[in-house]
Amino acid sequence: MRSNVNAVVGIQWGDEGKGRIVDYLAQDAEIVIRFQGGDNAGHTVINEMGRFGLHILPSGIFNSETMNIVSAGTVVNFDTMLKEMKDIRERCGLELDNVFIDERAHLIMPYHCLLDGAEEGKRDESQKIGTTKRGVGPCYTDKAARIGIRACDLLDEDRLEKRLSMLLPKKNRDLEYYGLRTFTLKELMDKCRSWRLEFANHIIDTVPVVRDAVESGKKVLLEGQLGIMRDNDWGIYPYTTSSNPTVAGACNGAGIPAKAINRVCGVMKAYSTSVGGGPYMTELFDKDGEKLRQIGGEFGVTTGRPRRCGWLDLVAADYACYMNGVMDIALTKLDVLDTFKTIKVCTGYNIEGEYYSYLPETRLQEKAKPIYEEFEGWMCPTSGARRWEDLPDKAQKYILAIEKALGTRVTYISVGPERDQLIVR
Repeated sequence: MRSNVNAVVGIQWGDEGKGRIVDYLAQDAEIVIRFQGGDNAGHTVINEMGRFGLHILPSGIFNSETMNIVSAGTVVNFDTMLKEMKDIRERCGLELDNVFIDERAHLIMPYHCLLDGAEEGKRDESQKIGTTKRGVGPCYTDKAARIGIRACDLLDEDRLEKRLSMLLPKKNRDLEYYGLRTFTLKELMDKCRSWRLEFANHIIDTVPVVRDAVESGKKVLLEGQLGIMRDNDWGIYPYTTSSNPTVAGACNGAGIPAKAINRVCGVMKAYSTSVGGGPYMTELFDKDGEKLRQIGGEFGVTTGRPRRCGWLDLVAADYACYMNGVMDIALTKLDVLDTFKTIKVCTGYNIEGEYYSYLPETRLQEKAKPIYEEFEGWMCPTSGARRWEDLPDKAQKYILAIEKALGTRVTYISVGPERDQLIVR
């Protein structure tokens, strides 16, 4: 096998800047595969065509020579996809005939979105997950329960009608329980027909294409959504997403054997952020936290919600690098720290008087107090740096300390949102 596969994964709580890194790496990729998640989180991409918030389309779409696949591990809202494609066509003049959806991908139906918001509303404040109410969780629930609707069902009207007829009574009972509107079979069939008209030519079996690409050594880039701390198995359950934004999830979601992945790039900010509920040990509630939010523009791409901001957590990052087998780190938003006199990083936790050097399970994270190491800030702009040598000595010291703690090379350093504001070591 002559594989040439690079996986890009988030190694914090999500919103690490993966879209920015994938956009850069996709300029040299032949296939980009979005392997999990739905339109509940966005990737911001800024290039010569403008600024874009992508929610379901792979971040390689701006390279017309790259094939972009929304794979079986995802859940797809075709209304969102249609809106995104229309926006990009109008602004960039791209045809987007290089976008394909695997026929096995599950579809987010109108009832999923209604149920998502209703279920979140019923939870006690302390137990709220922080869902964006995009229907992603309920869609994955139907997938696991084997009653979901897949992209391939759009292409077979008789099969689609049988499956919708089977599940609709239950969905309407659930909707009635929450006092929500119900759906008729005709409504849902009409909605699916409109999707088929728009996307039938984009729905394919990706296995032969991806297998040929992997075995012939084509450059394949795997793009995840969110980060490992929101992983449904290894994250801060139950404050997680409903899929696996890890390298293991990439293999499963994209249909690629584990041995084919020969590079893993873990993306993390030079500080940290989180959107949604659950423990977040280094969260700041002071002026430093607000300063990070304002300078970093830390507001959700999908919802506009202010992100929770804090210092870099090296304990969580070390866990993430191990679980994902990270070989290269992409450190984003270093420039946000340019005006901080003192910068802190978490190197351990105090949990009920006991020292922890590793990341424990959620219930103990909720009790954890961060133990910090302090660094002197460099107090000068880094946004113009394009080489390692251009960075201030104190910024280099900070990055090298991260490398030492994680045992992983910081290969990419982002000092701004533009595509060229990237140092490659």
